[in-house]
Amino acid sequence: SALSRPRRTPAGTSGPAGGQKRSKVTLGLESKRRTLNISRFPQRAAAGEITGCFQQEQIKELKLYKIASELLQTERAYVTRLHLLDQVFCARLTEEAGKGMFPVEVVKGIFSNVGSIYTFHSQFLLPDLETRMSQWASTPRIGDILAQLAPFLRMYAEYVKNFDSAMDLLKQWTERSAQFNTIIQDIQSQEVCGNLTLQHHMLEPVQRVPRYEMLLKDYLKKLPEDDPDCSQAKKSLNIISMAATHSNMAIRKMENLKKLMEIYEMLGGEEDIVNPSNELIKEGQILKLAARNTSSMERYLFLFNNMLLYCVPKFSLVGQRFTVRTRVCVEGMKVLETSNEDYPHTFQVSGKERTLELQASSEQDKEDWIKVSVLFRGNLHLRHFPYLCSCVFQKEELGKRAPRWIRDNEVTMCMKCKEPFNPLTRRRHHCRACGYVVCYKCSDYKASLRYDGNKLNKVCKDCYFILTGRADAEEPVSGKKRGILEIEAAQVSGNSFLCGFLQYSTDRTKPCQRVWCVIPQHDALVLYLYGAPQDVKAQCTIPLLGYQVEDVQRSVDHPPTSFRLCQSKSVHCFTADTEEVKLRWLKVIHKAVIGEMPECQTPVDDDLANGCHEGVPDGT
Repeated sequence: SALSRPRRTPAGTSGPAGGQKRSKVTLGLESKRRTLNISRFPQRAAAGEITGCFQQEQIKELKLYKIASELLQTERAYVTRLHLLDQVFCARLTEEAGKGMFPVEVVKGIFSNVGSIYTFHSQFLLPDLETRMSQWASTPRIGDILAQLAPFLRMYAEYVKNFDSAMDLLKQWTERSAQFNTIIQDIQSQEVCGNLTLQHHMLEPVQRVPRYEMLLKDYLKKLPEDDPDCSQAKKSLNIISMAATHSNMAIRKMENLKKLMEIYEMLGGEEDIVNPSNELIKEGQILKLAARNTSSMERYLFLFNNMLLYCVPKFSLVGQRFTVRTRVCVEGMKVLETSNEDYPHTFQVSGKERTLELQASSEQDKEDWIKVSVLFRGNLHLRHFPYLCSCVFQKEELGKRAPRWIRDNEVTMCMKCKEPFNPLTRRRHHCRACGYVVCYKCSDYKASLRYDGNKLNKVCKDCYFILTGRADAEEPVSGKKRGILEIEAAQVSGNSFLCGFLQYSTDRTKPCQRVWCVIPQHDALVLYLYGAPQDVKAQCTIPLLGYQVEDVQRSVDHPPTSFRLCQSKSVHCFTADTEEVKLRWLKVIHKAVIGEMPECQTPVDDDLANGCHEGVPDGT
């Protein structure tokens, strides 16, 4: 074989003929340099620059020789690896398969056409490169060799195409057959394998073609445009680049499979993870905000191209590190950017199976999670939409998708009957269909929900009638109209000039109450006061027309962020969280009290809870 023939040691390598070869190459370069046509540089020769041109020419030729030498050295190492695959692994497994231990077709399916690839490189490409390098002084070129042999690299397409199924077969039979696994482990333990697995060695042919492309590109950068080898080198690069495209895809798949195996082990053998069709998009730690309150819990997310795994960490240093709590299908999944006054960097993931309120570690981490949501078909992304992730579903969607639960602290009254909650006789319950917070009377119904496998779940009265198809509970009864206070806070906040929390009091002797204040666009001269951002009924309204606005100065009784609305004996005292928020409220109210249309106040990033929501439709 070509590997057994004595080889000449190229310049720059160790060996008995190394010094002699270097001298021949050097003499050849000097001879070529002496025969350079000085007429090519008439101006430079006149200026005394001909010596510098000779030095630059010599440097270029030395760089070209170095690239060609690297190609030869890596080719020798690659042929050794192919010999290991074809003459050791494949030959040994084929021999054992002939004894009936496992099917011969399995071995053929794993190694594909690696035998043909080995023959091509060991008997054609490597010998030609060795001959050319021994004659480099007189023929300093490699483009012609590669142009002649590059078309044979198309055989790699079959190997790359079969690569995924080869990995599956190897994994399958390593687990199924003890004899097969023993042979693999025995060869891998040999010194020639270098403590590397068969899978690692099988990746070598996939990586080899991109290596040719990289070296040839570097070779062309150093090669002068008028060099006779330039056209041949460009021709071979075009052919190799096409073959490298398929190899690069296989490399990415192999890296993806390795990552899937790691996740498979971290999840304790979760099924359907190691699948060539699965692709990991993003992973990372996250905080989960509780559905009923705002406490946070540490969680971990794995986002794939087809599913989101919501996992709970396990306190284990080895083996399984996470337990999968929920799988959310990517199809139809929605990601909404939210804001929480007490917890920054929050966003919501809503799927058919479950809706999650999550908190990222930073604003950048939050943006990264939201950006990947563009991969999801039908994704909804609302920018700066605090407290108003409404759970109002279309009737045809109710029960098919898990709702986001309104938190207990976002309401002060039943969202259906509007009766105030109390800890003894009227406690809070959640409707599993719409996520509203309702009292026990309004949640004393059960209906099957498709997102929960058609199991019976506790639902509110309205959802029960809609899901069972008996009647539409939201239709007005006996033509009764809503009162002025019976307007949902989320509805008016979503289309308001300004909304946010303020401290409110009507009497200096009474403590201030934190209320959600809204000046809606449809009723610009009225200030609505709610107990919480999701209340369905306002506590009171203040008609602003005719009121006087007083900017309260700093005093013992009032902080500098206070202001008052006065009319006759009626006095309403307000206190904002910051001076900036106070100024925004005063800007709107000053126009409203004289009957002019206010301007929508744009929220600032550090206080989204007190911003407006221009252009957000009602009920979204």
